[in-house]
Amino acid sequence: MKNVLFAGFIFLSITLFSQEKGNITIGLESNSQYNLYDQENVSITKDNFRSNNYLNLGYDINKFSFGVQLEGYAPNAILNYAPSFNKQIGLATAFAKFKNKKLDITLGHFYEQFGSGLTLRAWENRQLGINNALLGANIKFMPNDILEFTGFVARQRHGFEISKSNLVGFNAEIELNSFLKSDKTDVKIGLSYVGKDEDYVSTTPGFKGALFPNYVFTTSTRLDVNHNNFYANSEYVFKSKDVRIKANGGGVNETTLSDGNAILLTLGYSQKGLGISTTFRRLENMNFYSEREAAGNPYNEQIMNYLPGLTKQHDYSLMNIYVYQAQSGVDFSRGDFRNGVINGFIRDGEIGNQIDIYYKIKKGSLLGGKYGTKIAANFSYWAGLKTNITNQNISGIYDVTYTTDFLNFKNKYYKDLNIEVRKKWSKKWASILTFVNLYYDKEILETKEDKVHANIAAFESTYKIGKGKALRAEIQHLWTKEDLKNWAAGTLEFNASTKLSFFAADMYNYGKDQEHFYNFGASYTKGKSRFALNYGKQRGGLLCVGGVCREVSASTGFNFNIITSF
Repeated sequence: MKNVLFAGFIFLSITLFSQEKGNITIGLESNSQYNLYDQENVSITKDNFRSNNYLNLGYDINKFSFGVQLEGYAPNAILNYAPSFNKQIGLATAFAKFKNKKLDITLGHFYEQFGSGLTLRAWENRQLGINNALLGANIKFMPNDILEFTGFVARQRHGFEISKSNLVGFNAEIELNSFLKSDKTDVKIGLSYVGKDEDYVSTTPGFKGALFPNYVFTTSTRLDVNHNNFYANSEYVFKSKDVRIKANGGGVNETTLSDGNAILLTLGYSQKGLGISTTFRRLENMNFYSEREAAGNPYNEQIMNYLPGLTKQHDYSLMNIYVYQAQSGVDFSRGDFRNGVINGFIRDGEIGNQIDIYYKIKKGSLLGGKYGTKIAANFSYWAGLKTNITNQNISGIYDVTYTTDFLNFKNKYYKDLNIEVRKKWSKKWASILTFVNLYYDKEILETKEDKVHANIAAFESTYKIGKGKALRAEIQHLWTKEDLKNWAAGTLEFNASTKLSFFAADMYNYGKDQEHFYNFGASYTKGKSRFALNYGKQRGGLLCVGGVCREVSASTGFNFNIITSF
């Protein structure tokens, strides 16, 4: 009802301002599926047709802008979206904004991120089914070129509803360049605070929940330095005590309070033809939801902060079978409980690093050839925090206190070493060769038995025929003795023009199940409109975008996509 009233305010404002000339924008996106019978996922045949639709209406005039987003998920949302979207059609977000040189005020729904997102990120990603927009007031104040302040009061979107908790946030960005009086050095300080006020009633019979704090907050301190070709970014986050949120879902542990923290450090060097970057991150009990009972839900709903997996984001299908997700919470599920005592271990958070190296071999050299050769290498390693139990109440297997080693990388979860070589042979022909060596502890990361050691190779080549025409082909292979064993994959893509393209792809698990996951389709672009249609068999597993993942079901059927704006 509140959304409907606010939408009325937006349309009334647009009507009043429309007497003057302004700019109207309209955007439409439609994603539809028709799912056929699939032995691996028989349940989807009850709702063969599914569709997600988004209509954006915007109006800008002078320093004001207004917008609404209408969404429809009928007869049901596409597979693996949260059930709260099913059969829903209506107003999803609405906002009114005023912006000038020093002030930016938004009333209604807004998206926001503080720093790297460890304390707050409100964003939308339709491919992942995420839209955790905030509803309230967001104010930015820029008194000069040195200072920028942001403050908000809001509640978080949850499907077509809003969370029960009240949220407040403050962020400050301070540029120190003018004080340094140097053209070669840039220094910025960042400070953030995000608080959540949520009434919580225990679901455990006879437990009053006196320990539960209604108010939980996170703070962040950041320092970014750039000097000549060098840069360094650092961030420390503290999360106040809260009931312990279980990493593997299933709600919260109601008998113990725990605080959390995160450390993020990036160092790099960049010059023409050479780039080196390394990122270190340590997370401990950093799950943060607008409502505690949303903890561990598989749809990424009501997440307050942004904790992506910091690994190489691979482009090829076989390299995305074993994908690392950030491990940010506490998990007792892998322990062995006997007589109320933990004989196994506690899984808490993660620690690890990622290193990227980019180098371009000069043109005219022996290895560079006429056009040069680009080489990119990446190494990532992630482990669980080493925990030491300090106290355990035998009346409850989860009533445990423990300490963690600050720097201990022994509990290995994941390792990825990869190298990519890009070579242009002529004005029309270019190729990419990629090799990956990885370790994936499926027992810990997916609670399944295997610890996977795998090698993956991919070769891609593109040939430009002329007049917008091009042919691209890729072949891939994955070698492993564990899990589903060996895979082979290939893709063929033909661009008939700058507007029309066709593709066919297949992943074949010949090592164990002798199963094909094929996909073929076409896309057409005209002006600001794009139409795409494909038919195929989707492998069940993780779908990841930008290091954030969600589980997708195995399915077979058609997918149709329209994106247009005017």
